[in-house]
Amino acid sequence: MSTYAQLEMDIIRWAEARKIIPNSTPATQLLKLMSELGELSDATIKNDIAQVIDGVGDVMVCLINYCTLQHIDLVACMGFAYEEIKNRKGTLLPNGVFVKE
Repeated sequence: MSTYAQLEMDIIRWAEARKIIPNSTPATQLLKLMSELGELSDATIKNDIAQVIDGVGDVMVCLINYCTLQHIDLVACMGFAYEEIKNRKGTLLPNGVFVKE
């Protein structure tokens, strides 16, 4: 199995070979991401695990393309988000409401 970094570079190379990068735009990739999120949502509602797996992968490809076109690092974005949330306290109730401490 490849590491995240290896897969990310493979996806970037794939996108470059198909001229997605640099001929696409962040806005276009964001719209594609929204489309893929819709498909992931549909697969989730239908409890179609094979399509959920495919959907998550498609969402990640679009995020990688989007970040590459924006010249930002996806892992750095995750790190920034984690730093923002890591000390938050609370719990998610069964009804889906997060209650902060």
